[in-house]
Amino acid sequence: MIVNCFQILLKSRMDESKTHNSALIKDIIIGMSDGLTVPFALTAGLSGALHTNQLIIVSGMAEIAAGCISMGLGGFLAGESEVDHYNTALKREYHEIETVPHLELKEVQDALVSVGVDTALSKTVALQISQNKDNWANFMMQMELKLEKPPTNRARASAVAIALSYLVGGFIPLFPYIITNNNQSGLYLSCTVTIFALIVFGYLKSKFTGQNLVTGTFKVASIGIIAATAAFLLAKAVS
Repeated sequence: MIVNCFQILLKSRMDESKTHNSALIKDIIIGMSDGLTVPFALTAGLSGALHTNQLIIVSGMAEIAAGCISMGLGGFLAGESEVDHYNTALKREYHEIETVPHLELKEVQDALVSVGVDTALSKTVALQISQNKDNWANFMMQMELKLEKPPTNRARASAVAIALSYLVGGFIPLFPYIITNNNQSGLYLSCTVTIFALIVFGYLKSKFTGQNLVTGTFKVASIGIIAATAAFLLAKAVS
């Protein structure tokens, strides 16, 4: 049974590493998703109203720059909030350990029992864990609150991942206008390239998140296509 306790603690460490990797991939998905969709809709809409690639390129670049800053700042603030939330909860656990240690010790026992540790053994293990307040608090954070400690650079890493992903995604629908001579050719090539990118991205996103590959891919691609079509038709109608 003692081996089982060590296995539980080891598993929590492995889950922490997976959580960090998942957070990074989640940030990339957020940035890439918006980066593909918003500039695609913008450039498609502008091509329905403008007759020169230069204005489309300048407008597209301006949107991508603004989107990178906005999305990156949002990721930074979200990352800071995640770290602040963890630190606040950890501080509360230390306070409870100091003020109501008997209740916290009981919660350790209950947590161990809930994952299959024998009741008698859980008391022994709980007492052992309580010998070190840092280990005690960390155990409660993981087993009771289900919170993993975010990396110290979580906010900065999130901002960079989202901003760069948005930049890459946004450049895909824009670059066809850079290499073509007129807006119609740029629009056709942009639609072809971006729809293909949306399909690939939708497939990879669905595979990572465990969604149905066909349904997930269709959702991602259809959202981008609908947004671009709506923007194009609206610009045409207004112009």
